[in-house]
Parts: sequence; C-alpha cells; structure tokens
Amino acid sequence: MTWIESLLMGLLQGLTEYLPISSSGHLTIASNLFGINPEENLTFTVLVHIATVLSTLVILWKEIAWILKDLFSKQNFLSWSQMNEGTRYALRIIISMIPVGIVGVFFKDQIEEIFGSGLTIVGIMLLVTAALLSFSFFAKPRQKEQISLLDAFIIGVAQAVATLPGLSRSGSTIATGILLGNKKESLAQFSFLMVIPPILGEALLDILDALEGSEAAVSAASTSFGVYAIGFIAAFLAGCAACKWMISIVRKGKLIYFGIYCAIVGVLLLIFG
Repeated sequence: MTWIESLLMGLLQGLTEYLPISSSGHLTIASNLFGINPEENLTFTVLVHIATVLSTLVILWKEIAWILKDLFSKQNFLSWSQMNEGTRYALRIIISMIPVGIVGVFFKDQIEEIFGSGLTIVGIMLLVTAALLSFSFFAKPRQKEQISLLDAFIIGVAQAVATLPGLSRSGSTIATGILLGNKKESLAQFSFLMVIPPILGEALLDILDALEGSEAAVSAASTSFGVYAIGFIAAFLAGCAACKWMISIVRKGKLIYFGIYCAIVGVLLLIFG
C-alpha cells in the first residue's frame, strides 16, 4: 500500500463512517475504481477503524464522561426507576448492541461473501439508504422525550442490517430512530456512541485473524510505519470533522440531501457497475 492509497482510504473511512452514505459501500467503490483493497492489509483496516473510534471519543467526550460517571456511581441496578440517567443510557447502548453482536458471531462469513459480490449489491443498498433517509425526512411522527429500550433494540436491528455493503449504518440508525418518533437532537449522539463497542469488537476480531494467519503479517511487514500513520491521521481528522458536522446536520433535519446523493450513486452503479 502506498501513502496516497493510505491517505485516500483513511479519508474515505473517516468521512463515510459518520456521513449517511455508507463507508463500506464507498470503500468497495474505491477498491473497484483504483484497485485499492484495505482488507488485504488487516493492520491498516484495524488502525483506521480505531482512528474513527478515537474521533468519536474526542468529539463526544463530555457525553462519554457523563455516562461513565453515572455508571460507576452508587445506585440500585435492579430497579429502573432508581437508576440515574447515565446508567439508563448505557443500558440502551448495550441493548442496541445485541443484534449486531448476533450477526457478527453467527453470520460473519455470509456477510463477507456479500462484500465480494460486486457493485450491484452496493447500488441496491445505496438506493435503500436513499429511501430510508427520504422517509425520515418527510415523516412527522410524534416526538418522544427519550429513546426507549424497545426503540434502542430496533435501532440496533437497523445497525445489524447495515452491515450489508452500501447500506449506511449512521443513515439507517438515525432514520429508524426518527421514524420511531425520537428527537433528532439525541439520535446522532446515540448513533455514534452505540457504534463504538461494535467497531472495537470488529477490530479485536481482525487482530485475532491477523495473529492466526501469516499473510496479514507479511502484508503488514511490507508496509512502512509512515504509510500506516498517514492513514490513521487521515481517518482520525476526517472522522472528527464528519462526526461534528453530522450532529449539526441531523439537528437541522437535512438528511434528504444525502438521500439524493445515495440515489444518484446507486443508480449509476446499477447502470455502469
């Protein structure tokens, strides 16, 4: 992997992880257009995913500190009514992780096969993303004060389905939350916080895969530290910018523009892919 490839893939990962246009879909498109495939280098893949997690920690550090402070304070965990709000929020995140955990454990191989099936599936899933964003823009459900445990699970199901290439994780989770009647102000924050454990879990699995095989070690050895650093920094800075920007976009209710973009790219992929 060259430094230009590292820079490009780092920027793509950082930006598209948070913007509702599908990071997996755009990385697949880049792979086909430029012959760049980050999956051939597990070390690089792990690093850019960790970089995006760090960008979330930086942008949302106040919210994370609040959750941890409440979570480790003295309270009765057996009673929902006696839990403080930070602990309730953490429980919602844990519940949202259940569907994607099931997919990761039992359907990982099937998902990987779909990733290798070409650009057609990416185009179809981008059109699905466009439809979700459009529905959430025009829908006017009654606004709830807080995300319920059931809503957290349903949003988690949306995250699990969004493991398909071309189906935006942030777009699916935020749009689903809006359609369920949750406030836009809280959805972007919840969407970005709920993805931290799955990304770290995926990175851990990639590390274990790398330790088991020699090919990843050879690939890592053939890539210089500087190339890795460029990709990591690019993903981190792009992730910080995209995370902060996306929170503002969701609050203003302008997801429809990303829906239009996904629809255009999806149609082009189906025509020329």
